[in-house]
Amino acid sequence: MPRTAALPHPPSAHPSPPPSLSAASSAVPRVADSDRRRTSASVILRSVLEHGPVARSTIARLTGLSPASVTDHCARLAALGLVQEAAVPRRSNGAGRPHVPVDLDDTRFVVGGVHVAVPYTTVALLDLRGRVVARRELPHRGTEPGAVLARAGDGLGALLARTPGRRALGVGVAVGGWVDRDSGTVVEHPLLGWREVPVREAVGARTGLPVHVDGHARALVNAERLFGRARGSRSLLHLFVGNVVDAAFATHDEVHHGPRSRSGRIAHLPLTGGAEPCDCGRTGCLQAELSERTLGRRAREAGLTDGTDPAQVVAAAADGDPVAVRLLRERARTVGRAAALLLDVLNPERVVVTEVGVMFREDCLAALREEVGPARAASVTPTSFPHLVPAMAGAAVALDVLYRDPLGAAAGSN
Repeated sequence: MPRTAALPHPPSAHPSPPPSLSAASSAVPRVADSDRRRTSASVILRSVLEHGPVARSTIARLTGLSPASVTDHCARLAALGLVQEAAVPRRSNGAGRPHVPVDLDDTRFVVGGVHVAVPYTTVALLDLRGRVVARRELPHRGTEPGAVLARAGDGLGALLARTPGRRALGVGVAVGGWVDRDSGTVVEHPLLGWREVPVREAVGARTGLPVHVDGHARALVNAERLFGRARGSRSLLHLFVGNVVDAAFATHDEVHHGPRSRSGRIAHLPLTGGAEPCDCGRTGCLQAELSERTLGRRAREAGLTDGTDPAQVVAAAADGDPVAVRLLRERARTVGRAAALLLDVLNPERVVVTEVGVMFREDCLAALREEVGPARAASVTPTSFPHLVPAMAGAAVALDVLYRDPLGAAAGSN
């Protein structure tokens, strides 16, 4: 796969302040100017994503930037192939020069996405609007990291070969467990048996593309704030419940990572009344209670399914099986107790839950909200991407980088 446009690391959450008038070094203003250009380009592209087709004058009003700055940045973004003028101009009050709106150019570029789950890896291509162009599931033949990541890279190459006319800007990789975003490393994933795995290096070597890596809960926060129903929320908590259970928290459009990206590790959070033994030696840990492995074991013990796929339990519940319904509702209530605890600690404006029962059954969502309590129930919603969670998670890592620094991300694409 040929190397294409590089996606740089996301900009700092704290851009450099404007230089003092007495600053002696000419380098300081250049750095500050670069930060301002990057920030301005980011807010303009986000405005086009959210409101496009949109007039430049409207972008100026929405962002607080000057009309001249908006015009200049739109020209830069258009030259890079990220935006384009809409086909039909609109006139203001039927007179004067037409206002030609701008919109995303979603025909040129894609980003690759890799999501490594316990039983399989999902590879996907998404366009700039977060729409899935192609995807494929690759069941694991084993969990040796080199083999898993090499197969993922080859899978992305095959998808790109079947998508002519699109250039890949880069690859996002989302994995459960402890993921160090800065180094692109999976520090620890007990269920896969991975420790200190250099994911960025491995996938980059296989694809020839820039690679960005993050935990899947944080990746899904980025997907929600860019493309989901939670867009515009001032603070957002995402609770992911699969084989791995973890969480991510964002305020003012910034996802919290903590030292070596260790935040959000809630697997061993104790739940009152929990009785499941955990590998850590305690009972009632959140992951032990809620893991899809636990759900599968309970389904096997009830003679319901073979316990290999939680979707089988959902299907049985849809067919009216009372045992399946009970298992899913009980699990949703436990998720609700966990969500209530996190709400008490973090008090986010919105909570998004990715859990198989809550995603597909109204009774499970109702059971979760009952545990959260009536005052906060409406703030809890299921993921915006129930059928596309793995594809969105991987690609959102790269799309977040693109929307934070579009000028740098696409600079080498033409």
